[in-house]
Amino acid sequence: MKAVGYRQPLPIEHPESLQDIELPVPRPGPRDLLVRVRAVSVNPVDTKVRSSSPPAAGPFKVLGWDAVGTVEAVGSAVSSFQVGDRVYYAGAIDRAGANSELHVVDERIVAKAPQSLDDAQAAALPLTAITACELLFDRLRVARNGNEGRSLLVIGGAGGVGSMLIQLARRLTRLKVIATASRPASRRWCLDLGAHDVIDHAQPLAAQLRAIGIDAVDMVAALTQTPQHYAQIVEALAPQGQLAVIDDMEGLDVMKLKSKSISLHWELMFTRALYQTADMGEQGRLLAEVAALVDAGQLRSTVGEHLGRIDAAHLRRAHALIESGRAVGKIVLSGF
Repeated sequence: MKAVGYRQPLPIEHPESLQDIELPVPRPGPRDLLVRVRAVSVNPVDTKVRSSSPPAAGPFKVLGWDAVGTVEAVGSAVSSFQVGDRVYYAGAIDRAGANSELHVVDERIVAKAPQSLDDAQAAALPLTAITACELLFDRLRVARNGNEGRSLLVIGGAGGVGSMLIQLARRLTRLKVIATASRPASRRWCLDLGAHDVIDHAQPLAAQLRAIGIDAVDMVAALTQTPQHYAQIVEALAPQGQLAVIDDMEGLDVMKLKSKSISLHWELMFTRALYQTADMGEQGRLLAEVAALVDAGQLRSTVGEHLGRIDAAHLRRAHALIESGRAVGKIVLSGF
């Protein structure tokens, strides 16, 4: 089967940073689906793994943690899907990725794809939707249809996770949602998704919040460049506030949180599959809920750019765009 992979971590400008390759067709385990991949999207995790992690076994490592496709075969213990089902999912960090014609994935982290979206539109959703849902409801413990009078600041609102988080917070909670964006296009994107206000993360945060009538925010979702914004985030948070983080924070000085009794929450959507947690199936249920909300017109796809078919050249372009820090929404590819 066709796939895209790499032999060693290299800068994305190198022609061998991602290569078109041929691999054997994988065999599904008892709880696995074998999926014929129709579309994928690219996330920052793809670029981080590509630039730092050599293949653990075998000559190539295959990336890709967002996919839409059709079930071709099911494992002996599969109970929720059958051949022919159109599905979408984000996969698992400790298994081969979905940048391949055929891919195996545990049924518990899969759902039927939204019927109202085409393959590329649906491929933009899984990883960011799960991350946003888990961050909002599991980490920050926001009550559905609740939290009126409280506020959420989303750092990096125009990125993939931010784009879903803004929508989910507006549709499913009563939070006041403030996003950050530094360019006119990304500002418009956040407002179109439902943000009440948008401020510029390139400027001091607390002063901008006061200018729109907010002395301090109750919650912050720090989705990008958190170390750069950390001191300002602590200043902007109210006493007993909450900070949820998804990016890398090596050397984090947690003592800065002490005087305000700020709680810190990490969100990694791969945790459930990586540790085979008892509630691993919650990710499949979350994706099913998101699909229903999309089909009901409550949520929209966050596609920012469609780069073409799934091959090494187009994936290198996608990685370069993400690494530039200028991507708005999700980058998708479809077809081999």
